[in-house]
Amino acid sequence: MTTAVDELEHLDDAEVYRQLEAARRAMSADLLRDPVTLARGLDRTFRMRPHLKLIGEALAEVGHGGPDRLLILTPPQVGKSTTVAEWFPFWWLCTYPGDKVAVTSYGDDLALRRGKRIRSYVEEYGEEWELRLKGGSGAMQDWEVTKGGGVRSVSVGKGLTGFDVNLLIIDDPHKDRADAESEAARRALHDWYSSAALTRLQPDRSAVVAIQTRWHPDDFAGRRIEEEGRVEDGGRWKVIHLPAVADPKFGPDPLGREAGEPLPHPKIPTRDVARLRGWWAQKKATSIVRDWHALYQGDPQPGEGALVSEELLRLLRDTTTPVEPQKIAVSIDPSGGGRDTAGVIGGFLGDDGRVWITDDVSAPMSSAEWSMAACRLAYRTNASIIYVEWNFGRDMCVLAVQTSWEKLQREGEIPNHVLMPAVLPVRAKQGKLLRAEPIAQQMVQDKVRLRGVFTDLEREWATWQPTDPDSPGRIDASCVLVYGLIPEANAGAIVHAPLPQAPQPSGARTGIPSSVQPNRPASPYGRRIG
Repeated sequence: MTTAVDELEHLDDAEVYRQLEAARRAMSADLLRDPVTLARGLDRTFRMRPHLKLIGEALAEVGHGGPDRLLILTPPQVGKSTTVAEWFPFWWLCTYPGDKVAVTSYGDDLALRRGKRIRSYVEEYGEEWELRLKGGSGAMQDWEVTKGGGVRSVSVGKGLTGFDVNLLIIDDPHKDRADAESEAARRALHDWYSSAALTRLQPDRSAVVAIQTRWHPDDFAGRRIEEEGRVEDGGRWKVIHLPAVADPKFGPDPLGREAGEPLPHPKIPTRDVARLRGWWAQKKATSIVRDWHALYQGDPQPGEGALVSEELLRLLRDTTTPVEPQKIAVSIDPSGGGRDTAGVIGGFLGDDGRVWITDDVSAPMSSAEWSMAACRLAYRTNASIIYVEWNFGRDMCVLAVQTSWEKLQREGEIPNHVLMPAVLPVRAKQGKLLRAEPIAQQMVQDKVRLRGVFTDLEREWATWQPTDPDSPGRIDASCVLVYGLIPEANAGAIVHAPLPQAPQPSGARTGIPSSVQPNRPASPYGRRIG
């Protein structure tokens, strides 16, 4: 049998060289398929992950004449900056060696670090694509290659005057939350982008690629989407939004993840789903409410004008006060379908006269799923009542809960001798605002406390605006719970719920102080606890 080596032996040296050179050129062309393929082929420490592959393909699309505005939103530390602000400019120069690339970030040091890394790629790998540093191009902040292209690395807000730009990279334009929440800092960033950055783009070929974690509704990404729109809506920007945990509220997930599935991470194998879930769960548990939803979910919300302040909710967390449950209940705000979030909240009326919220198992669920979740929670907490909103359809809820309870008993998850809780309707006031304001007032008066940290529930209460046409499922379910356990809360609504810095003592008969001291966890069930 003739081998490839045997065939080469019958060729002269020139032909062998020609074939080897052709193979090398083909391999070099394959590596330039997209920036992530290039990174993976040249750097053995680069870890391919599904989200990076997706980003790499989108970057190549930009480079090959696709959308000229690309916005990538991910949590911190998932490899986006290395891919977009380092490998992509190198890929661009290999493809278009006469182009000028500007790499910008919130600070000169970070931008310079990106520029140095791109330069090192040119020095180490550029020869393969005839990419060489121009003699005398020693400045790390501004250097060129022999074919006319080059890279300038500066902070946002300065440094582009007199520099033509074919590719503009904006990498984390906001330094931190304080910077993003400063109206003056945001205004300066938006002005720089409009008056300085965009004016340097060239007519022959130009693109803007921005990557960031979200901080504020009016941060760089928020303003671009607001003013120029998304491609799918007829706007300018292609947006790749990759939350840490997939959520249907953001529309179809770019990676095709189902609700609740975790985002891959460069340092965790993609197949190790349990570890990925644990990683993001840890981030959620150790982040304040607004940081989890802004930085990790890419969904910043305004806090101004909400019915309840973040500070008040923080002070309402209480895991230490001794209290004896008098009536344990589960409340349901059914979803209109599998896409909407069904609110399923657990809690009890304590002997101190307060409602204590103990559980939140809300999620995007169908009627079969939320009724099962409510039954499981009722059994686990020994609830005697399941409250449902009268306005939604009492008969349907009763049937769904009864069917799920019987199913769980048939499957042995709930013992046959355990009676199904009573399913009782709650007649909440019509209209989301009239329904939520009395409960906000109950929080202000220290009649509602949280037996732990409920990141999603707190976020909804601290960001929902009275002007919003719909209120989230968790808010509605918690309102139903309080209305059921404290019927007098439904007596009337206030016009404006104040936002104090601490809950106001309610004068409960037990004399328990209203100061909140969340130092240790405690079970909310059984005999007196604390």
